[in-house]
Amino acid sequence: MAPPSPIRFIETALSCTGPFAVSYTDPDQKWLIRKHLISLIQNFPNLSPSVDPFFHDNGSTVNLLNVRGYLHVSQSTPPIPINIWLHENYPFMAPLVFVSSDPTSPIHGNHPFVDSSGATASPYLIYWNHPHSNLSDFVHNLVKLFSHDHPFVYLPASSFTHPSLVSKQEALDRLAGRLHYDIAAIRAKTAEEIEELSALQGEMVKRVGIATSIVMGLDHEKKKLKRRVKELTDEADMLMNWVTFNDPKNVMAVTGEDRMEDVIEAADEKSEVVLDQLAGDKAMEDLMYELDKAVEQGVVTLQAYIKEVRATAREQFFNRAMLLKLKGPDILHWLH
Repeated sequence: MAPPSPIRFIETALSCTGPFAVSYTDPDQKWLIRKHLISLIQNFPNLSPSVDPFFHDNGSTVNLLNVRGYLHVSQSTPPIPINIWLHENYPFMAPLVFVSSDPTSPIHGNHPFVDSSGATASPYLIYWNHPHSNLSDFVHNLVKLFSHDHPFVYLPASSFTHPSLVSKQEALDRLAGRLHYDIAAIRAKTAEEIEELSALQGEMVKRVGIATSIVMGLDHEKKKLKRRVKELTDEADMLMNWVTFNDPKNVMAVTGEDRMEDVIEAADEKSEVVLDQLAGDKAMEDLMYELDKAVEQGVVTLQAYIKEVRATAREQFFNRAMLLKLKGPDILHWLH
C-alpha cells in the first residue's frame, strides 16, 4: 500500500480526534496551518510532514505537526537536515526550528543563528509577525541565510561583510550576522585582554609583595641604625666626660699635681706590672740614646759612658726577662 500523499496526511492529522489529536483547536487556525504547510511542501518537496510529541522546557507535552528533511543551499556544501515544529499557537507564534547534527557533521562554533544544540533563531523568526510571516517565506529566507553562513562549514569570506542591494529582510539578516561576528571578535579580544591583565595583576601583586618586604627590611634596618647611633652618641658622651675629667690641665687645676700616669688605668695588677716594665724599657732606651749623643758632643767621658751603659743594659735585660715571663715572646713586638 502506497503511503498517503503529504497533503492527505496533513488533512488527516488536522481532523484526527482522540488521544492522537494534534494540539490545535481553532478551526481557523487549522485552516491556516493546512494552507501554510501545503505551500511549504509544494515549494520544498523534500520536506515531509509528521505528527510527534513535543516537550516544552516547562515540562508540558503537546502533539504538534512538524516537517523534516534536507535543505540544499549550494553545490559545494553538504545538505542541512532540518526539523520545523508548528507551535500550538501557530501562526501567532513563530515555528520552532532545529538543525540536526551528528559527530561527523557538528555545528561550527559561534554560528550567529544556530547554537550547539541545533536550535535556530534567525531574524525572520525573532521578528515573526502574522499575517506577514509564513513557512514558505521563512524557509526561502533560511536557505539564503545558510548559503552565506552554513551551519556545518565555516566561511570566513562571508558576504555578510559587504551587503549589496538586497531586500530588507536579507539586509537585516546580513547585518545581524555581521554584528554577531563583530561581537564575537570583541568578546574574544576582551577575554584575551582580561587574561593578560589578570597575569599582569598577578605579577604586580608579586612585585608589591617584594617591594613591601624590601620596605619593611629597610625600616627595620633604619630602626637598628637609629639604635646604634644612640648607642654611639652615649658612648661618645661618656668618652668626652672621661677625657674632660682626665685632661692634664683640669687635673692640675684641681689637685695641683701632674697625674698623667693615672690617666691610663690597668685592668688588673699583672697588667699594671707589664705597663710599668714597658715604660721602664722605653725610658732606658731613651737614656742610652742620650748617652750616645753626650759622648759624641764630649759632655761625658768614655769611661763614664761605658760604666753607665753597662748598668743600664743590665737593668734592661732583667726588665725584658720579666716581660717575657709575664706576656711571652709576643711582647717583644712592643719594644721596637
